[in-house]
Formats: sequence, structure tokens, C-alpha cells
Amino acid sequence: MKRRGDLFLLLAPAALLAAAAAGLRLGPQRLSLEELLSPAGADLLEMRALRVLLAAAVGASLAVAGVIFQAILRNPLADPYVLGASSGAGLGAALAIVGAPVVGLSLSLGPWAFGAWGIALAAFAGAALAVLVVYRLALVSGQMPRLTLLLAGVVVGYVLGAMLLFIVSTVGSSRLHSVMWWLLGSLQAKEPGLVTAAWFLAALGVAAAWLLARDLDLLALGEERAAHLGLSPEGAKRLFFGIGSLLTAGAVSSSGMIGFVGLVVPHLVRLLIGPGHRRLVPCAAFAGATFLVLVELVSRSALPGREIPIGVVTAFVGGPFFLWLLRRKRRSLWC
Repeated sequence: MKRRGDLFLLLAPAALLAAAAAGLRLGPQRLSLEELLSPAGADLLEMRALRVLLAAAVGASLAVAGVIFQAILRNPLADPYVLGASSGAGLGAALAIVGAPVVGLSLSLGPWAFGAWGIALAAFAGAALAVLVVYRLALVSGQMPRLTLLLAGVVVGYVLGAMLLFIVSTVGSSRLHSVMWWLLGSLQAKEPGLVTAAWFLAALGVAAAWLLARDLDLLALGEERAAHLGLSPEGAKRLFFGIGSLLTAGAVSSSGMIGFVGLVVPHLVRLLIGPGHRRLVPCAAFAGATFLVLVELVSRSALPGREIPIGVVTAFVGGPFFLWLLRRKRRSLWC
């Protein structure tokens, strides 16, 4: 497994660069390198480059967040959205996009209502608030039992999801498409600053998870064994809860809700290289980035003249793959 991990880390950057090159050259318009670098292709090159960069940052963030939550919850079915961050981000983004009175209260965000930064900031605030509520609900006598944390995340996610559906039901047809497109995932990067912010949060979260990989290994063994080996389980869980939530909020606020990346990619990488987080974290980051860059290419190339929402493509790819994983005759997906 160690040799597999080393080989994976050796090949993963090349695979990501190849996927990025394909994302720049291919699409509804297939251009040669000379055409892309010419003045006539400058605008198209910039647009594709922003999309590829955003896809890589979001894919890495979701994959590593999945690794973290699966470790601290010791649940192979956990994903980055299990703690309500996606519902909170969706609610915040919907309020920013709608910007209209609902139930007699003005929810307009003024000049931010349709700006890319306004939607991203509102989504990030919604995700952060949802995670904070889950954290407070999960605390029991100063401790955070993983089952309580999981149940609190599910309940908060359902409540926020119901609020989101209520707001969507009040939206006029002119804005309904914008809300639904965001909820299904979009990598249409219109602000270079948003791409920079997504990369910053991704790099920060991935680096923190890699530096604390030993603690993730101990948590995955169980809280009692981790305590015997010198780790404070509650403190470690809170720290990783924050890191995973930061990665999730950053990804969702910049791209909408993209499912299955944080669920399937950690499984696949774990099956290939083993459960050691020192290699699993960077390998999952590269794999998630490569996967989403390729999915982004498919989403804008599969149907001529139109773009498929990213979340739809990941569901088509991830759903059957995950069902195949569940059908495998293994006692555990951790090895």
C-alpha cells in the first residue's frame, strides 16, 4: 500500500495537468494551442482557465472534506454535506439571488443581490451559521459524540432544506432558473477573485489536514484507542470539524452544491492506496481536483449549445460507482 501511495502521488500531478490541458483545449469549440494563445482566443482561454482552476479547487476541497468527516465520524457514508453546510449555503445563496420580500420581511441584499461576490459571501455565511448551529446542538456536557453530531447535522440540514424549498416556491419564474442552476452546481467563474479565494481556502484546509494526518489516523481507530495513544479525541474532533466545514463552505459558496465528489473520491483512493491519512489526504486532493476538472469538461461539451449542471454529471457518474462499491463483498471499505 505504501508503494501504491508513493506511485499515486508521483502520477497524480501529471494526471491533473493533463486534465487541465484538456479542459483548456476541448469544449464546444476545439482549439489548438496556437489558437488559444492568439489574441483572438484570449477571452476564451481566460474563461476556460478560470473554470478549470475553480473546478480543481472545489474538487480538492470536497474530496479532503470527505476524508475528514469519514474519519471523525467513522462512517464511510459520511460526506461533506452531512453536517448541514450545503443546506445552509443553499439558503444563503437563494436569499442573495432572490433579494425579494418573503412573508413580509425584506430579504433583499441590495447591490449584492445578483453579484457573484454577494452570492458567494451569503452562501459562505449560511454554511458557517449552519455548522455553528450543528456544533452547538451536538455538544453534550462539553463533549461532541459522533452519533449526536451526525444526527444534529441531518436534522439541521432537513430544516434548512425545508426553508430553502419554501423560498424557492415563492420565487418568480425570472429568478427561479438562477436559483435552481446554483443549487445544481455551477463552475461558471465570473470573478477571478472568487477563484483565488476558493484556492486559498482549499490550500489552507488541505495543508492543515495533511499536517494533522496522524491525528486523523488515531480518530479513525476509535476515540478510546486514540485517547490511550495520547490524543485528546474531543479537541481533535472540534479541530477537524472546523477544517472540514471550512473546506465545504468554501467549495459550496463558490460553486453551488456538487454531490458525490466528497463521497466517492475518498472511497476510491482509500481502496487504491490504503487508509493512512499521510498519503490519503494529498492523493484525495489530487484525485478530487482531476475528477471535477474532467466533469466540468463533460458538462460543457456533452450537449452542443448548452451546458449540463455539474451536480447532474457527478450524480450520473458517482451514483452507479457508489452502488458498485456497496455491492462489493467486503467486510469494510476502510481497507
